[in-house]
Amino acid sequence: MKRLAVLLLALAGMNFAHAEGHKMAIPDNVKWKEECGSCHIAYPPKLLTADNWRKLMGGLNKHFGANAELDAKDNKEILAFLERNAGSGERYSAASLRITDTPWFKREHREVSPNEWVHPQVKSRSNCSACHQNVARNIWSERDIRMPGGRRMGDDDDDD
Repeated sequence: MKRLAVLLLALAGMNFAHAEGHKMAIPDNVKWKEECGSCHIAYPPKLLTADNWRKLMGGLNKHFGANAELDAKDNKEILAFLERNAGSGERYSAASLRITDTPWFKREHREVSPNEWVHPQVKSRSNCSACHQNVARNIWSERDIRMPGGRRMGDDDDDD
């Protein structure tokens, strides 16, 4: 009986560790969450390279069609945070500065059909929370993905 209890505790611990593994490790930064998260989700810094973040933060007056300029102090603080936690290598780099143009994003979303990108509940590839149900809690687990209409990723697509 004691062995069973130990085994169950070990399995519960493994399950918790597995669930925690689906969180992108993002150190907390209030200014980043406040400023970036006021218009869209505060995208995890590791999704672009430090060079991409520098270019993006240097052009906030033309931030994908909007003026998102910050005062110099806030810009400097957020950029330092993004640089410290940026991704590295070609897989997180995009000439367009769009996360959706990185090789990593394209690979991770290769199974999403073109119809789902234009679905009224999604509208844009940058609308992560349309399918990642717990992104506000920084949980990006595939188990938490719900496609438009509540379907889980991998379910048969009969509504085309």
